[in-house]
Amino acid sequence: MTDAAVVVSGLTKVFPIPFHREKVVAVRDLDLRVEAGEVYGLLGPNGSGKSTTLKIILGLVSPTRGRTEIFGRDSSRVDSREAVGFLPENPYFYKYLSGEETLRFFGKLGGLNGGRLRQQVDELLELVGLTNARKRRLGTYSKGMLQRIGLAQALIHEPKLVVLDEPTAGVDPAGSRDIRNLIVDLKKRGITVLLSSHLLAQVQEICDRIGILANGVLVREGHLEELIAIQNQTELILENAPEPLLNEIEALAARSNATVIARQRSTTTLERLFLEATKEADQPANHANQRE
Repeated sequence: MTDAAVVVSGLTKVFPIPFHREKVVAVRDLDLRVEAGEVYGLLGPNGSGKSTTLKIILGLVSPTRGRTEIFGRDSSRVDSREAVGFLPENPYFYKYLSGEETLRFFGKLGGLNGGRLRQQVDELLELVGLTNARKRRLGTYSKGMLQRIGLAQALIHEPKLVVLDEPTAGVDPAGSRDIRNLIVDLKKRGITVLLSSHLLAQVQEICDRIGILANGVLVREGHLEELIAIQNQTELILENAPEPLLNEIEALAARSNATVIARQRSTTTLERLFLEATKEADQPANHANQRE
């Protein structure tokens, strides 16, 4: 049986408040599983525990309780992260380096050198659309270009899992679309993507499954098409249907020349699902539970 890309079991993280007896529960009893090869979106409002969860998975923060694994290895072990690429929300780069030099630097940190490193740099600059800017210093890059070079550095050592924390934060619509296309391309290559984002429309376009966090608790999780389906409604999509047919779809469709293109349950939007799920969780009782 193939190991899941990420497994989180009973994860809890409690942060003490300095000079106070109170503690804040950032994540509470979280269980989730990201299968190899899928794009999984971790959603939630500010302070919901998304970034804390990602940092624990990456071994950057220690959990209070629970366990996280990457491809079957405990993520507290350094070797579990050999197959992981990471793009934080606010990546730091040496602005005096060019795009090409930046990728060479991170490639050497990952153990690459010689012809293989040169090939990787060329291919990734082409992938993220920065070949023509390879000699420019990062200090002259736009926010969108910096995010793309950040994605390239996350891929330099050919990871099997890429973790992206708000990959389109501060990027204009055109840049956001480019990054969305890059994530789709990663999926086609068989690379697992775990991302957090607040741009729900883009998440709805690219994610196979999502989990919604609120107050550190997973309040919704599953396949996107199932979560946004409206259970008691059905849609008929007709091609070349005359206006009278629309008034009696079921009765007339069988006796007309109209073609039924699809029959499916009506869906809500991911944005509406997100707002409803987080509103349900944001009750006074839940706020009381945030303190231990």
